[in-house]
Amino acid sequence: MATYQAAYEILAEQLAENGVDVEAVKAALKRQHIETPSWGYANSGTRFKAFAWPGAATTTQQKLDDAAMVHKMTGIAPTVAVHIPWDKPADDDYDAMGQYAEAQGIRIGAVNPNVFQDDEYKLGSLGNPDSGVQERALDHILECCEIMRKVDSDILSLWFADGTNYAGQDSLRARKLRFERGLEAVKAQLPDGGRMLIEYKFFEPTFYSTDVPDWGTAYAWAVKLGDSAQVLVDLGHHAQGVNIEQIVTFLLDEGKLGGFHFNNRKYADDDLIVGSTNPYELFLIYNELAGAEMSDDPTLSAAARNVAYMIDQCHNIEGKMAPMILSVLNCQEAYAKALVVPRGQLAELQQAGEVLLAHKLVT
Repeated sequence: MATYQAAYEILAEQLAENGVDVEAVKAALKRQHIETPSWGYANSGTRFKAFAWPGAATTTQQKLDDAAMVHKMTGIAPTVAVHIPWDKPADDDYDAMGQYAEAQGIRIGAVNPNVFQDDEYKLGSLGNPDSGVQERALDHILECCEIMRKVDSDILSLWFADGTNYAGQDSLRARKLRFERGLEAVKAQLPDGGRMLIEYKFFEPTFYSTDVPDWGTAYAWAVKLGDSAQVLVDLGHHAQGVNIEQIVTFLLDEGKLGGFHFNNRKYADDDLIVGSTNPYELFLIYNELAGAEMSDDPTLSAAARNVAYMIDQCHNIEGKMAPMILSVLNCQEAYAKALVVPRGQLAELQQAGEVLLAHKLVT
């Protein structure tokens, strides 16, 4: 312990010499909250095979127990996202579910509707050409709005598998209009203070067109819907080589960055442990977030502090709780590195056009 304390004191002194407020950094790290997903504690896998893990959660209460343990081990994971109907209580008592979570020292976070796994959704949910299927999907999402009220959640996370596999399969414009009508109906039923986060994905499970294919589509709809709608950025939902941190800073500046689904990928939507494949990308994302938090612009700073940090991963061969703890700590480490970037010095170098010196400060 003495060795760690000595190393910490040396680091703190070095950071202070570079103009970093160490106490402010520590306070920010303690404020960060990373939400874990209930489905990450159960047996899940790829489209090919789900390998069972001894002790994996099989009930919602067990998922909440595991999430509570992750929070106990990390101190920064006080909420757990739920997926409906995967986490639907047998007795439909969501009040009791919320109370059970609180008794374990955590709370229910984002509510995620499921409008993709039933056979009726083969051709889509809100974008389906069948008005009956559209209504079924909308009814389920509105049910989730009511669940938000019961568990005191303020976030509705919306991901849609809707799209087409072949040119001519459906009218792309008609699908857009169906979605806009559906989202307007959802907006009207959000609880007071609630917000919907619209997630995008450029392909899969459909391959010719995806109804919410990119951040621009999600952003355009969030603008139309007003203050109660924002964009949800899943790190694995982009084409190869996309500059995610640039998307992040644009949405932040527009007040439309609602939150993240953290994970990592090598090829597509791999849902691997965040920071495992590309930790530098995770740091650069946090660098934009930290810079916005510390901005002199109060509107930008408030927007950054209102971002919801959530994990969305599929642990198929590495266990359940251990990879979740590692994921949370990887986020915390990336955030810590971003917080100690000497921003005054960086701004001066950028203004002076000192390309390599500025680059060196963020590597």
